[in-house]
Amino acid sequence: MTDHLFEENEFLLKLTSLVEDNLSNESFGVSELADAVGMSRSNLLRKVKKQCNLSVSQFIRQIRLENAKEILLQGDANVSEVAYQVGFSSTSYFIKCFRELYGYPPGETGKHEVVEETKEESEARKPNSRKGTIVVIIAVLLSILSTYFILNPIQFGDNEVDKSIAVLPFKNDSKDSANVYIVNGLMESVLNHLQKIEDVRVISRTSVEKYRNSNLSIPEIAKELNVSYFVEGSGQKIGDQILLNIQLIKASNDTHLWAEQYDRQAQDIFKLQREVAKKIASSVEAIITPEEEELMDKTPTDNLEAYDEYLKALELMRQEKREVLLEAIAHLDKAIELDPEFARAYAFKSMGYYYLDIFKAEKLHVDKVVANADQAMLYDSKDYQSLIAKALSYLAKGENAAAIPYFERALEYQPNSAYVLNNLSNFYANFMPNSEKYLEYALRGIQLNIAANDSVTASYIYLHISNALIQTGFVEESELYINKSLDHNPNNLFSEYLRAFVLLAKNKDLEETKQLLITAWNKDQTRLDILQEIGKICYYQRDYQEAYKYYSIFVKEREERKLDIYAGEDSKIAHVYKEVGKYQEAKLLFDSYREFANTHTSIYKHLSLAVCAVQEGDRERAFKELERFAEEDQFSFWVILFLEDDPLLEEISDTKEYKEFMQVLKKKFDQRHERLKKVLKDKKLI
Repeated sequence: MTDHLFEENEFLLKLTSLVEDNLSNESFGVSELADAVGMSRSNLLRKVKKQCNLSVSQFIRQIRLENAKEILLQGDANVSEVAYQVGFSSTSYFIKCFRELYGYPPGETGKHEVVEETKEESEARKPNSRKGTIVVIIAVLLSILSTYFILNPIQFGDNEVDKSIAVLPFKNDSKDSANVYIVNGLMESVLNHLQKIEDVRVISRTSVEKYRNSNLSIPEIAKELNVSYFVEGSGQKIGDQILLNIQLIKASNDTHLWAEQYDRQAQDIFKLQREVAKKIASSVEAIITPEEEELMDKTPTDNLEAYDEYLKALELMRQEKREVLLEAIAHLDKAIELDPEFARAYAFKSMGYYYLDIFKAEKLHVDKVVANADQAMLYDSKDYQSLIAKALSYLAKGENAAAIPYFERALEYQPNSAYVLNNLSNFYANFMPNSEKYLEYALRGIQLNIAANDSVTASYIYLHISNALIQTGFVEESELYINKSLDHNPNNLFSEYLRAFVLLAKNKDLEETKQLLITAWNKDQTRLDILQEIGKICYYQRDYQEAYKYYSIFVKEREERKLDIYAGEDSKIAHVYKEVGKYQEAKLLFDSYREFANTHTSIYKHLSLAVCAVQEGDRERAFKELERFAEEDQFSFWVILFLEDDPLLEEISDTKEYKEFMQVLKKKFDQRHERLKKVLKDKKLI
């Protein structure tokens, strides 16, 4: 039994040994373990989670606590001494973690465990003894596996203490509306501090914004948001004083657990934010790890004037309107002038320039995006906003794969952030297409970001889920969510045109899809995305005159607006232009597509190159590129649907090689779909 366990969990045993080698080193954490085992943080997180359903930090803490228990049973050291021996710098935190795991404080270990052992057995169990390392490792590993039930009781029917919190929008107690950004900044900071704590679930800011002027009772809001605790606050700034009223409410019975009034000098604003967040976490009995506390204790800037300018910029950027970005950047420039080491100001300035350039054919601000992101990382490489800015800077340069570790590290440092999850979801939908990851992050985001949103926001969230589901082949489920999206906002044209394609997947009726898209476009004829989709459906119908009618409008508008959009569709547009006799324009469009095919880095690169090869009459190269594409695994459902009858591949579609290629794709897709279906059903997500 033991030998079998050792073989099956060799990887976990190796990690256990590395942690035990560094047991007393409190600084030995996730990054250090990743370096020691020669893996990236993200890969280590995924592998540990898969093998024992623990985060890496939980895994390390588990090993420390198991060794602490062994030492306590020997009776040679007191609780404080043991805490330091196993890498806890705080005795109180050690006691809290120990009690959380075992149900009793470390000082009572002897009462709960009766151990009779020989001197040799005792020596073998000492953490620093190498004589019995394998015995200790196996014991720790067995304990980790057994305490899975303690750490994850909800999956086995037990009642877990729900540590879910919604921070309601703070109210401005001042008659001066200019104070709003200060109060919103306080609310945002408390929320951000709580989002750093993995042990709690924190509802996103967008989900609670609806309740700013709501007349609903706390139990009514709790039912909509599905949370156990609420934080309410109000405040104002008078001269150099900040007045803040905070209360924590238990949602089930509208009971005030505590309420406090703070009257602080403006210079103490960061200390105040931390104090409030920690008191909230303590009141709901959430564990704050030393790593999380270190992140919470960071002061973003020592210059209050700089922070004031930053808050003004943040208030503008929340509007999500392109026209206010330059005004926000001006405030960030002032903040940086006042504090040249203000990481968050650089991060948001980088993001501002990124969104000024988005969808533009001519990128005017890439250097500024990159430079400001680099400055943000220089001054605080653990701030999730710095990491998001750095990730976006790689997207701005077209180096999409390089963004992945920065997005994932941002989520590690801010595990409750719907903003980070939405960035990851968008990344795997549009920049590095991966239908499985897109679905994973979309579903994780909905847990933080869907409850009781306003109708418009909820509509977009359901749209995201529907899109992720259809890309992985869940047609019925996708239809359910897209209908929910339109129920919340019938004017959401993104949802209307996605619904047209969901119905195409269901009914296989191109004419129905075309008419639904035309209806949507007629509601807003500035929508180039819908316009090119109409052209695409006509292309698949081989109605090239009709396709040209829509594509020609799209191409003209794209050129006049200087937009960098839908480069991957230029092959279809070129084919349509050729079929209607526009040969010169067709050549230019196909040359553009060829450049796209050779330079983009997504999983569809080899499929794009195969299209080029077919159009250039090189069948041998086309089949080689198709073989390479068939090695991919995360392609979208639309690939299966549209490749069966694509005019661009008509010359090879009847060949034995192409039919075998399609069979391989379908088999891989079906296998992945079935695996995903089981996972989603087990997690009760579908």
